[in-house]
Amino acid sequence: MCKLILILILIFFHNTIAQAYIGPGIGAGVILATLGVIFAIFASIFGIIWFPIKRFLKNKKTKKKNGIK
Repeated sequence: MCKLILILILIFFHNTIAQAYIGPGIGAGVILATLGVIFAIFASIFGIIWFPIKRFLKNKKTKKKNGIK
């Protein structure tokens, strides 16, 4: 078992040269996809919080307009 762990550690920490190139198009796509996910999360949180507050304020305004306390 110790040999297996040692071999796995050596494999994971062995440095090799990567023969690959990631161009600026891929980098921009990854950045925009990440920003899109973050924006979607914030938009959903905003929708969950804002629309009930908006409905409450609208109901309060109509009740005040109609003279109902």
